Amino acid sequence: MSTPLFSDWHHEPPAHWQQLQTLDMHTGGEPLRVITAGLPELPGAGVLDKRRYFSHELDHLRRALMWEPRGHADMYGAVLTRSQSADFDVFFLHNEGYSTMCGHAIIALTKLVLETGLHRGAPDAQGLHHISFQVPAGRVEASARLVDGLAQQIRFVNVPSFVYLAGQRVEVEGLGVVRFDIAYGGAFYALVEAAPLGLQLLPEQQSRLIDAGRRIKQAVMAALPIQHPFEPELGFLYGTIFTGPAQHPAHHSRNVCIFADGEVDRSPTGSGVSARAALHHARGELALGETLCIESILGSLMTVRVAATETFGPHAAVRPEVGGSAHYTGRHRFYLDPDDPQGAGFLLR
Repeated sequence: MSTPLFSDWHHEPPAHWQQLQTLDMHTGGEPLRVITAGLPELPGAGVLDKRRYFSHELDHLRRALMWEPRGHADMYGAVLTRSQSADFDVFFLHNEGYSTMCGHAIIALTKLVLETGLHRGAPDAQGLHHISFQVPAGRVEASARLVDGLAQQIRFVNVPSFVYLAGQRVEVEGLGVVRFDIAYGGAFYALVEAAPLGLQLLPEQQSRLIDAGRRIKQAVMAALPIQHPFEPELGFLYGTIFTGPAQHPAHHSRNVCIFADGEVDRSPTGSGVSARAALHHARGELALGETLCIESILGSLMTVRVAATETFGPHAAVRPEVGGSAHYTGRHRFYLDPDDPQGAGFLLR
C-alpha cells in the first residue's frame, strides 16, 4: 500500500502573508463562509458600527473571500462577533457588498454556535435552546433542539415584515410591463410572478432568471424610492424574487431570489419567504399560525408561518417564523499573498 503523497507535508507561509480561517456551510444549497480567525477586533457598540468599520477599512477581505479565486460570483459570508445587546452580532457579505438580513445564514449559524459550544445556554422546559442575533435589520430570535450534540428543528423569528407597495407596474427593457409587489422581510424585495414573463423556476433557466431579475431590480429602483421606517441604511431594493407553482404537490410554491449583483440564492431565501409571508397575510391568504412550505430552485425547502402580528412604523407587519436545515462543507485556511496579482479577487460569470 502506497503512502499518501502529502501525509507528512506541512507548509508555513511567509510571515508577511495574511491568513484567514473560515468554516463553510450551506443551507438548502446556499453557501455560507463564516470567518473564524484572522480578523482584527471590530470597533463599535453595535452591529451597524461594526459593519461600517469593516466596509470602510476591511472591504478588501470581503473581496478576497467572496470573489475568485477563493470564492465565486454566488459566494456568501458572515462575520460573527459577541454582542452587547444579544448573544451575537452578525453581518453578512456577498459579491456586491453587505446584506441587511439573511435567513439562510441565521439557520446555519444557529447550528454552528450550538454544536461548537459557542452558545452554552441551558434549554427551556421544551428542550429548546434559544439564541439571539443582532443583525443590521434588528433582533432575530433563533431556536433549535440538540439531539446527541446535533442541532435539529432549527427556526428563527424574524424582524417585523411588511408589504411596502402592492400591485405596482413598471416598464422593463426587454420584458415589457411587469407587475410586482414590494415587501420587506429584513430586506426589500420586488416580488414577481415568473409565468407571465415566460420564466420557469428551474436550474437550467438560471441565466434568464439572472438577466430578468437584474432588469426588474434596476427598473424598480429607477421608478420608486424605498424608505425603511427607522433606519436609512436599510432603505434599498435588495433583490427580485420570482414566484411560481411548486414542483411537489405537498408544497405551497417555489421561488427564486436574484439578489446583490445577480446572485442566485440556492435556498428559498429566509428573508424572502418572510417578505412573502407578509404579502400572503395581507392578501388574506395566510392566517396567523398557518405554515407554508416553499421550494428553492434546487427543490430545497424552508417553512414559514406568521407567528405574530404588530405595527411597525406606519406598516401593518407580521413576525415570520422560518425553519430550515444546514450542513457543513469544510474548513479553510486562506493565504493572502501580497505579490499575487489575482489574489485580491476578481469575478467572472
